[in-house]
Amino acid sequence: MALRLYTYWRSSAAYRVRIALAVKGLAYESMPQHLLRDGGEQRRPEYLALNPQGLVPALEHDGHVVTQSLAICEYLEETHPQPPLLPADPRDRAAVRAMALAVACDVHPLNNLRVLQYLRGELGQGDERVAQWMRHWIERGFVALEQLIGRHSVDGRHCFGSMVTLADVFLVPQVYNARRAQLDLVPYPRLAAVVQHLESLPAFAAARPEAQPDAE
Repeated sequence: MALRLYTYWRSSAAYRVRIALAVKGLAYESMPQHLLRDGGEQRRPEYLALNPQGLVPALEHDGHVVTQSLAICEYLEETHPQPPLLPADPRDRAAVRAMALAVACDVHPLNNLRVLQYLRGELGQGDERVAQWMRHWIERGFVALEQLIGRHSVDGRHCFGSMVTLADVFLVPQVYNARRAQLDLVPYPRLAAVVQHLESLPAFAAARPEAQPDAE
């Protein structure tokens, strides 16, 4: 069975998986789940049967469903190892994973839709306060990533070494979120230079939110 990606055009977690699929040249069927319409299509019983967390993305392959963007990217790396998204050396692989996890575990969870909806709803925060919250946590992550890119990038165009890795796959969608929050990237010149290069690559361009069939 072909790969099916349950996605939403503006979900940065789904964006990561779309990049990984494009880098590896894998065709897939897009199965959009609108996260806002009718209370969120990801909460419908038929989708919860696939992913009990009610989140996107989810990847279906040969009747098997993989959830969580990092797990999906690792699954793609193991089932379709070329071109690789992780270096060969275990220490280098750990460094790349750490950079990806800095986004996936420490920045993005504080800025995802559920958190922002809770801030606006139950806690009664306005749009500017919510944007301030987003910028604060993204800034904290970007300060560290700026230093890590300086430590690990060889060519100034990739987070690690001189090839696209999992760290790049996770960074670009987070920068997309940062722009939505009107975060100034000037304090992060290395990070901004990496993203500028990556966004010029065909795989990253094909995965961008505005290029998706469900884009609004």
